Amino acid sequence: MSAVRPLSGTRIDLEHGSYRASIAGLGASLRVLQFEGRDLVAPYGVNELRPGYSGATLAPWPNRVTDGRYRFAGTEQQLPLSEPARGHALHGLALWLAFTVTERSVDAVTLTATVQAQAGYPHRLDLEVTYRLDDEGLHQSVTATNAGDDAAPFGTGPHPYLVAGPGRVDDWVFELPASEVLTVTPDRLIPQGLASVDAVTDAAAGRAGTFDFREARAIAATVIDHAFTGIARDGSGVATVSLTAADGSGVAMRFDESCPWIQVCTADDPLDAEAHRRGLAVEPMTCPPDAFNSGTDLLVLDPGTSTTASWSISALTS
Repeated sequence: MSAVRPLSGTRIDLEHGSYRASIAGLGASLRVLQFEGRDLVAPYGVNELRPGYSGATLAPWPNRVTDGRYRFAGTEQQLPLSEPARGHALHGLALWLAFTVTERSVDAVTLTATVQAQAGYPHRLDLEVTYRLDDEGLHQSVTATNAGDDAAPFGTGPHPYLVAGPGRVDDWVFELPASEVLTVTPDRLIPQGLASVDAVTDAAAGRAGTFDFREARAIAATVIDHAFTGIARDGSGVATVSLTAADGSGVAMRFDESCPWIQVCTADDPLDAEAHRRGLAVEPMTCPPDAFNSGTDLLVLDPGTSTTASWSISALTS
């Protein structure tokens, strides 16, 4: 009698030193990441349907395509509206693909899947996702190859909910080295335009600088579901985002220049007390929301060509 496959897909457990990770085959998702037994991301059970987009690999676009409509190579396309409440196509087509393990060791795994040509996205893409643990934490890379006959639009990113320690988002200190924020409509989160992070005003509090976290400060009651750019980097082109608890411990996310954008979301869900502001979604992205329409930083893959983006998550200790 064959074993029952868990709802989250194939389970892959990785270990290295003080780090432990568990990858779910469905959507090549990061299900668990711990350092010395402390959660660095909001976990979910192996036989639990992935809550929201927790840990999922987003491809062939991150975030939203407004109304699910876009025009590419002179042809209008209509994607299924996977975010019906707002009427958008959200977070790509790889979310529910069952990825196959092609390489595996104690501390690393490579998974592959194919996005087949379909209504709204008539392109075939081969995806390769690698997770690797080392002394510095967890490293993830996503490589997409155009396996079709025509050029294909593409973007990618991850969707981890970072956890700094006990408590909720309100209790943690956030540092984000970004100087610009993409403003959006309050109801449907449709992109409006870039603004300086120190100029955007919180209507409720009546103060500017709502989204300015260039100097670390408490998130408190701030509600965020925005993309940021103008990101400061070190001499190697790497940006670092940090989230810390009161004792100074926490988690950091680092990403290279393959991702000029980052989405941040405070996971506000007043109707779900357990999920409400449980973790901070921090999502490096190769392109901003609705890039299929704006064209901003949109990658176009010619037949047979590939692109790779990568990022990492590591523990901060007090």
